[in-house]
Amino acid sequence: MTTTTTKETLGFQTEVKQLLHLMIHSLYGNKEIFLRELVSNASDAADKLRFEALSDNALYGSDADLKIRVSYDKQARTITISDNGVACRAMRS
Repeated sequence: MTTTTTKETLGFQTEVKQLLHLMIHSLYGNKEIFLRELVSNASDAADKLRFEALSDNALYGSDADLKIRVSYDKQARTITISDNGVACRAMRS
């Protein structure tokens, strides 16, 4: 007696891709919302570091002041947002 396995692809992934495409082009197409989201993510990273440092103060390294930096390069027409918080582990590669 043999068992045959067949692969079935469902349309759900396509719907997710379409939804993400919609979100990116509608929500993040608005520059003000996109910028606010990036600053919010930096704030979340700082909050996460503050929380994790409650049990391990060494996580602050040499600088315990949490910062979000926003810089603008007029010539390159870029805005850079950086922080010294903790990134989400699921996002690290």
